[in-house]
Amino acid sequence: PNTHDFDDIAAVTGTDRHWRHEMRTAIRSGDSLCSVLGLDAATMADGPAESSQFPLLVPHSFVARMRYGDAQDPLLRQVLVLSAEQADVAGFANDPLDESRFAADGMLRKYARRALLITTGACPIHCRYCFRRHFPYSDQLASRDQWAPAIESLRTTPDIDEVILSGGDPLSLSTPRLAELIEGLEAIDTIATLRIHTRFPVVLPSRLTQSLLGTLQRSRLRIVVVLHCNHANELSGADVCDAMTRLSESVDFLLNQSVLLRGVNDSVQALCDLSDALFDNQIMPYYLNLLDRVAGSAHFEVAQAEALELMQHLRSKLPGYLVPKLVREVPDALSKTPVF
Repeated sequence: PNTHDFDDIAAVTGTDRHWRHEMRTAIRSGDSLCSVLGLDAATMADGPAESSQFPLLVPHSFVARMRYGDAQDPLLRQVLVLSAEQADVAGFANDPLDESRFAADGMLRKYARRALLITTGACPIHCRYCFRRHFPYSDQLASRDQWAPAIESLRTTPDIDEVILSGGDPLSLSTPRLAELIEGLEAIDTIATLRIHTRFPVVLPSRLTQSLLGTLQRSRLRIVVVLHCNHANELSGADVCDAMTRLSESVDFLLNQSVLLRGVNDSVQALCDLSDALFDNQIMPYYLNLLDRVAGSAHFEVAQAEALELMQHLRSKLPGYLVPKLVREVPDALSKTPVF
């Protein structure tokens, strides 16, 4: 993803200015991150390392939720570049979901009735397990020509009634730019639902400005926001909880999908705590994804047999509505593939 791709930064005014400033001042090196957390990088067994292709990026507000002096902190492990990323592991590829085969004009068509728009290459944080860490964003952005090719494609495909905004992170777009896109989608009578996949409300809650929330509230479309949160500690802090309350009051459905990650949430207790924290914040657990086998992420993988055992224990401890569906993404499948 392009760390500079937060559009119209120079022209930002008003409430957008604060979160843009937080992005400009985000931590961008492993040594700096370790220093803030009181860690001695030289004594860490597996890093930190640096990555020129997919550099470290993490805002201070997210770092503030990490445990000081703990090299195994589950939030730190998600973002710190480790030397393990350089390992060449069989079965791990740059495009594990074969998305290049489905992409055209910044739009992915894989599933019935749904189309996914690659809105931007920018994210508020660089998660080391990101399945699009090698994605050719310069070739596949729906934002070219003011969304015209994507909008026209959707207008002439009447079987699509749900549009998914993805990226990168679609909330990296300025609010006026996002509103322009939503208005274009609203003008297509066959589209009823807009789904937004985002990590912003968790990572950088200041992004939930009144202007953004008002844009979502005013839309004629049914708005579904799918968050990405992997650990209960990501939801700690009054600012995050307040942001989730305001978001839940502004959209129709608020869901969460997680990735099962070695050293982050691969325990029954961690998964229980996550579901409880989500529910406390009016968010419903949705998917728990097995790792997409993208090159550089092998050290995060949890074997399917172990994942199934975790789910058995999780089901015995939580009410059914708080147990996420364990799924795997299979390139040629017509939907997410349930594993449990």
